[in-house]
Amino acid sequence: MPLPLSTLGIAHTLISLLPVVAGVVSFARNGRIDISNRWGQAYLAGLVLSVFTAFGLSSTGGINPGHVLGVLALLAVSAAWLLPRLPLPKSITPHLQAFGLSFSFFLLLVPGINETLTRLPAASPLASGPEDPVVRTALLAWLVLFIVGFTLQSLRIRAAQRRERAR
Repeated sequence: MPLPLSTLGIAHTLISLLPVVAGVVSFARNGRIDISNRWGQAYLAGLVLSVFTAFGLSSTGGINPGHVLGVLALLAVSAAWLLPRLPLPKSITPHLQAFGLSFSFFLLLVPGINETLTRLPAASPLASGPEDPVVRTALLAWLVLFIVGFTLQSLRIRAAQRRERAR
């Protein structure tokens, strides 16, 4: 039987849905998470809130892998946000920014996948923990989806850059 969620756990779960929805909508509309529009900004705000609320949660009483992934996601988002302000070649900046934002989205869902599979359905969860083959398979599929998604974004960015140079 999975452990019941605390009030903070419920709040964190609800807050964590914001960056998931905003990231998916932004990707569907723009082919990427675009932090210059409302959905991208909602993604950023939701990610930050999600990570900070996670710091109050720990079944071990200390720092856990989910906290570390949250910090890495914040670092990836921060780097993506700063990239356009750095003196880097304009051809590579959009690729790095897409990677940073996509990677943050990937990291956001790693603990989410584990938690979902080990808690749902409530009466008989699909997995027993992070080492369960169901969780490992789902995470592998998520990694493949991340790689494919980033590759498609890079191809799209490259095609746009070629069109721009041809003008």
